[in-house]
Amino acid sequence: MKGFQIPNKTPKPTFWLLAPLFLALVLVCLVLSFVITKLWIAQNKILPAPFKISQEAKMPLIKTDFVPEISATGALIMDADSKMVLYSKNPDLRFSTASTIKIMTALVALDHFRLSDVLTVDNPSDDGSVLGLVQDEKMTFENLLYAMLLPSANDAALTIAQNYPGGQSAFVKAMNDKAETLELYNTQYADPAGLADEGDYTTPFDLARLASFAMQNAEFRKIVGTKEITISDVSDSHVYDLQNLNILLGQDGVNGVKTGYTEEAGQVLVTSKEDQGKTIIIVVMGSDDRFTDTQILLDLVSNNLTYLSIHP
Repeated sequence: MKGFQIPNKTPKPTFWLLAPLFLALVLVCLVLSFVITKLWIAQNKILPAPFKISQEAKMPLIKTDFVPEISATGALIMDADSKMVLYSKNPDLRFSTASTIKIMTALVALDHFRLSDVLTVDNPSDDGSVLGLVQDEKMTFENLLYAMLLPSANDAALTIAQNYPGGQSAFVKAMNDKAETLELYNTQYADPAGLADEGDYTTPFDLARLASFAMQNAEFRKIVGTKEITISDVSDSHVYDLQNLNILLGQDGVNGVKTGYTEEAGQVLVTSKEDQGKTIIIVVMGSDDRFTDTQILLDLVSNNLTYLSIHP
């Protein structure tokens, strides 16, 4: 007959018994970390890096809560300096860029070319809006910028990209690299002119952010603020009279930026406006009437912004 063993009635510790103690310790650590951080900040009299604010910083606010009625599927108003969004409608919805892609084309090209550089036309395009450049025609980079940004000439955009080291494919890669640098996380480019509707996309937020950076470039700002200009190739054999497609330019403080249209994208317009020494960016995408929609948003902003000083 086997001996009878008295079972050990002392329960063994289990995960579920130790879990409350573990969670309590984690909570204590988090609280101590928070308290220590606050004490350190107070002692050193500074703000944590993500929230550090200049004493001169001002936060723009729209005074009224009026909701504008516009046809655009997506729209956004942004303060260019702070990148603060003042109004939005579907700000993160992706749209085809259409010719507003040429804002990025200009920025990438300005990083590489000098205004006086002479570029050669190779395999000119006749797709969409074009200047009418001919094979082997030579034109300064500056004049090509005017052609690309005022009448939105696709052949000018392609000529710029084709003269980039590595050609058009390398140029498009540089466009996407710069988009990543500028934190345009919902933006992709497939060509420099905005003709690839399925491959070119962005959002109202990203497009406004891009325009805010572009308007910091003095050459870009001068060109998009030009209503009309006459340019020629280097031999003066071909002369072109250019008109800016943005009919709002010069009205109500508007000093840029770029129009766009394809059947896929609908009507697109990026607008820059000066207000109380500040730059306000307005974007409308997927619009039935981009100029009317933008004018409504201009009216919302004009004499209706207040800037609140922010102190650390």
